[in-house]
Amino acid sequence: MDYIKAFVIGGIICVLAQILMDKTKLMPGRVMVILVCTGAVLGALGLYKPFLEYAGCGASVPLTGFGYNLWKGVKEAVDKDGFLGLFRGGFKMAAIGTSAALIFSYLASLIFKPKMTK
Repeated sequence: MDYIKAFVIGGIICVLAQILMDKTKLMPGRVMVILVCTGAVLGALGLYKPFLEYAGCGASVPLTGFGYNLWKGVKEAVDKDGFLGLFRGGFKMAAIGTSAALIFSYLASLIFKPKMTK
């Protein structure tokens, strides 16, 4: 049942993002920024953690989960290091995911030989 709940909730988040791209003039990059910022703001308001506990990976895998993860890292670092935590926390918390994205995208570019479209 956890898998179904995660699939449905993650799907709803993705459908909302797709509706934003289809029904507005927002470019995909801006929609991604909106999702990350939404996760960070909901985390700051204390709303994302209960949502994450309910939805599981359906809430942690999309970009809103990345925004929440950044917020959580900044909050912990500010509590520990003060003002410098603003600059350190988000990088520390998201380092593994960002590194994996860079490595796997590089490997994919080696395998599939992307070309620019004209």
